[in-house]
Amino acid sequence: MTHPYLTEDHDIFRKSLRKFLEKEAYPYYEKWERDRMIPRSFWRKMGEQGFLCPDVDEKYGGFGADWGFSVVINEELERVGSSMIGIGLHNDIVVPYVHSYGTEEQKQKWLPKCATGEIITAIAMTEPGTGSDLSNIQTTAKLEGDYYLLNGQKTFITNGIHADLVVVACKTNPLAVPKHRGISLLVVERDTPGFIRGRKLDKVGLHAQDTAELIFEDCKVSKENLLGEEGKGFVYLMEKLQQERLIVAIAAQIASEEMLRMTIEYVQSRQAFGQPISSFQNTQFKIVEMATEIEMGRSFLDQLIADHLHGENIVTKVSMAKWKLTDIARKIATECMQLHGGYGYMEEYEIARRYRDIPVASIYAGTNEIMKTIIAKSMGL
Repeated sequence: MTHPYLTEDHDIFRKSLRKFLEKEAYPYYEKWERDRMIPRSFWRKMGEQGFLCPDVDEKYGGFGADWGFSVVINEELERVGSSMIGIGLHNDIVVPYVHSYGTEEQKQKWLPKCATGEIITAIAMTEPGTGSDLSNIQTTAKLEGDYYLLNGQKTFITNGIHADLVVVACKTNPLAVPKHRGISLLVVERDTPGFIRGRKLDKVGLHAQDTAELIFEDCKVSKENLLGEEGKGFVYLMEKLQQERLIVAIAAQIASEEMLRMTIEYVQSRQAFGQPISSFQNTQFKIVEMATEIEMGRSFLDQLIADHLHGENIVTKVSMAKWKLTDIARKIATECMQLHGGYGYMEEYEIARRYRDIPVASIYAGTNEIMKTIIAKSMGL
C-alpha cells in the first residue's frame, strides 16, 4: 500500500528494516513471548542499525529524519507482533520529552545512548489508584537542597523492567490550584537510591513486552533531573499525547491488516464440504466487510499522519482514530478467529496471539471512553 507522505527514501529504509527484522526478530519472536521478555541485545542491534530514535538530531546520535521514518518503524514492528510496542514508546513517546524539554546537558547525557539502545526508557504516569485522571496522581517530589525526595508508586509501566531512564509524573506542589499545576516531570535513572522495581506484571497478552510496577521510597533524584520547568508537567504530557495516540492508532491499523491477510490465506486453503471456505457466501461477506473497514481506516489514518508531519493540531481527529481503529481491530480479531474455526483457538496459529494482544489498545494511552469525552468536548457538547 502506498502512503502519500512517504518517499523513495522511506521505502528504501523500510526494505532495510524488514530485512533486519526477518533475521533478528521474526525467528525469535515466539521464544520472546514464552520468555516474557524481548532481550536487551535486540535493542542494541536496533540501535546499531539506526532503527532507534531516527528523528533525534544528529549531534545527539539520531539522523534528524522526518517522522515518516518513525511511522515505518512502528508499522514494521507491529507486523512482527504487538509486544514490540515498547520500542515505539521509547522512540516516539519518551525520548521526545527529553528532546523537546530537556536542557542541553540532559540531551548530551542521555540521548546518544537512547539512540544506540544502551539506554531504554519508560514513562511513569499511571498509579494503582489513578489512571486517566492524571491531575489526581499521589506521587510526590519534595525539593530538599540539591535533591528531590520522590515518594509514590506507579503501575502498568511499559519497559518497566528494562528501563534505565524513567520519566516520572509527580506532584512537586500538592497544594496547587488547580491540581494539574502542581505536576512536574522528573527523570529517574536506573541506580538511583530509593528506586525499586516491583513485580513484572502477568498480562493477558503482549507477553514479550515487559510491564512492571515501580516504587519510589525517599528516592533521591538530583534537581538537575527536573525535565523542563517545575509545575508544567501536565502541559508537557498533554502536548505529547497527540503523537502517543497516533502511534496506538497506527499499531491497531497494522494489526487489522495483518489479521485480515492471514485469515484470507487460511480460508483460501482450508476445505469444508469439498470446497474452500472462501467460496462460502458468509465467509466472503465477512471478509468484504472487514476489508472495507480497514481500507476506510487506512485512508483516515494516512491523512492524520500527513497532517501530523506538517505540524498541525489534530488532537480531536487523533482521538477519533485511536478510538475507532482500536475498536475495529478488536472486532476484526473476533471475526478472524471465528473464520479460523477451532484452529483459531490454537496457540500455533498467530490469530490466537493477535486476539489476546489487541484488547489493551483500547485501554492504554487513554481509554476509548476518554477519547469520546475529548471529542465531545471539542464539539462543544
